Amino acid sequence: MGIRLTNEEILAILRAADEIIGQGGRTLLAKILKGSRDKKVLELGLDLCPTYGYFRAQTLEQIMEKVDWMIHHDFLEIQFSGKLPMLVFTEQGWTIERSQIVEELLKEWDAWLRKGVAAVDMSYLKERNRGMVLELLETVKRKRASQYVPFLEQWEKIEVRKVREAIRETIAALRSEDGLSSLDGQHKQTEFTVPGLEPELLKCRECGERFQFEVEEQKFYKSKGFAPPKRCPKCREKKWFRNMGIELPGDDRRGIVRGKRRLTWISMV
Repeated sequence: MGIRLTNEEILAILRAADEIIGQGGRTLLAKILKGSRDKKVLELGLDLCPTYGYFRAQTLEQIMEKVDWMIHHDFLEIQFSGKLPMLVFTEQGWTIERSQIVEELLKEWDAWLRKGVAAVDMSYLKERNRGMVLELLETVKRKRASQYVPFLEQWEKIEVRKVREAIRETIAALRSEDGLSSLDGQHKQTEFTVPGLEPELLKCRECGERFQFEVEEQKFYKSKGFAPPKRCPKCREKKWFRNMGIELPGDDRRGIVRGKRRLTWISMV
């Protein structure tokens, strides 16, 4: 795993993976990122993904190496559906992607406002992941984005009780004296930048060896509030092979594939 992905590349791969979580594997993800005209890609409408063709200039093999890097660094993992390996999000992968989807939704709302759209069918949010929905509302409330109140009011009318209560609370906060204070109206994506970092030596919880936690990784982990990695690169690689169902000589846990619950956009709370 000699490559290192930028934050933008990580986000692009997660966004493409979101289209096929629990339904497709590494090859299909690589084809989306390549911009392939493969029959299955087109039949599933995957060419409409915002990051379709993101790595168009690279080979499928090079893109597959990036996908494997994402698995190796605990952003994605493999689960088996029968004998078929399917990609799913890890906890940290889903946390990042959930925030990215919130950004997309708010940009869409901003576009409606610029066009003067008043009445919108908000039913497209009704079946979304509950955790993502709550993060969306918290983001709107934190940014005191009172310009979104008309959309929230329309959304509130069609939601289930718990989400409806959260929407009402958000509207109330936006209409309060504090909630009506100014904001620039432009929703900007968080930059993964943390100044003043230096490489750190960490101890692997599996083998006990020391390994270097590079600055680029620190920036990403710290910007999302994650704890530093607990495994060294060699033990991460062993874990990756176990997730792929590949037995390794000398690995006491070889052949074991972890059965985490499916962390999808729809089903994860």
